[in-house]
Amino acid sequence: MSDIKPGRLDDITLAAHFSDIAPTLAPSAALVEADRCLYCYDAPCTQACPTHIDVPAFILKIKTGNLKGAASEILSANIFGGACARVCPTDILCEGSCVRHKLDDQPVQIGALQRYATDWVYESGQPLFERKPDSGFLVAVVGAGPAGLACAHTLAREGHKVVVFDAHPKAGGLNEYGIAAYKMADDFAQKEIDYLLSIGNITVRTGMRLGANLHLPQLQQDFDAVYLAIGLGGVKTLNTEGEQLAGVLNAVDFIATIRQASQLASVPVGRNVVVIGGGNTAVDAAVQSKRLGAEHVTLVYRRGEEDMSASPEELAFARQNGIDVRLWARPNRLLGEHGQVNTIELEGTVYCDDRLLGTGTTYTLPVDMVLKAIGQAWLPLGPDGELLEMTDGKIATDDNGHTSLPGVWAGGDCSTTGQFDLTVQAVADGQRAALSIDQTLRANSRAAA
Repeated sequence: MSDIKPGRLDDITLAAHFSDIAPTLAPSAALVEADRCLYCYDAPCTQACPTHIDVPAFILKIKTGNLKGAASEILSANIFGGACARVCPTDILCEGSCVRHKLDDQPVQIGALQRYATDWVYESGQPLFERKPDSGFLVAVVGAGPAGLACAHTLAREGHKVVVFDAHPKAGGLNEYGIAAYKMADDFAQKEIDYLLSIGNITVRTGMRLGANLHLPQLQQDFDAVYLAIGLGGVKTLNTEGEQLAGVLNAVDFIATIRQASQLASVPVGRNVVVIGGGNTAVDAAVQSKRLGAEHVTLVYRRGEEDMSASPEELAFARQNGIDVRLWARPNRLLGEHGQVNTIELEGTVYCDDRLLGTGTTYTLPVDMVLKAIGQAWLPLGPDGELLEMTDGKIATDDNGHTSLPGVWAGGDCSTTGQFDLTVQAVADGQRAALSIDQTLRANSRAAA
């Protein structure tokens, strides 16, 4: 029978397991690390960042003790600089491009320095931004994740009033509901949002879902522009026998349950857990299962390590936490008794003529809980969604986020610009669309004058 239950570990152990895995640097350590930067003229680290934070500039300001200036450099380019310092794959982006690699040296800890500067702002409450005079324009933003809130903040800075609608009880999107708790500890996601909203002119309305109690034609009528940042909403299915059995869950839902739990001991977890997927969500689900007290956690991916979207650093972290990583395998079927999963049958895989094929060789693992982390999918919006031109299951947009509808922009994971499933990419989408909206509104106003 299934062995899924809460309270596998005591509260003290759980608190330790879910505490911040990378606390902010001490001032002395930050100064030592800042001194390692070579302050490159055409800095490849800045080019590698989707929001193009001027990395040498903010590190130099840390070195000279100007934390306000450092934070301003970061947050002016990326208002979610604190979250990105915690969750960005810096080993692939900025730190992966650090020229110190060419010197057979370790890269500068850019992410840690970025956190050092931004944490100072959130703790001090130091205001960094002012709004331009009110423009008289009102913009609707649908979706209070990184793309939507970055768009809203940029629009507010330009003097526009913004109403942000979101289906969830809290703003934050995946930063609030979809990131491992030990990466965004101490309610950081909401602290960052509180700071973002402190600029004013942004109203957040929760419990509002596009296609349900919120509709695109009405938004177009009531607002001067609309920005859609609704994510994908759905999850992909395994299309495997037994997927309907109890104990087979979506990893994003499991992670959200952990993030919103008032007591970690209340979250049920299996003794034997299998996670299907190769991205950061799969790693987050696997590691958190282990830290909740699961005895055996296996991460199964159908291809090789080089094909995984999880960064090498994330995969190493999973192994350090005792996760058994099985490559070149896929779920063949799920078996159970009395409606509850208890066995997963895996089949080996291989590439043949550039196609992934099953080898026919199978083996089984005992399992109480299966977590699916194989990607998100577009959640149909009914008549509202039919108004939008779609491409490959996403809202079709140009490079600035324009959709097929006049006065409607889109960005983040729901749009064709959201290709990389990263917080920093969503922020870049939102900021770019906001500037396009601002330019369009002002140009139309001048033309009508």
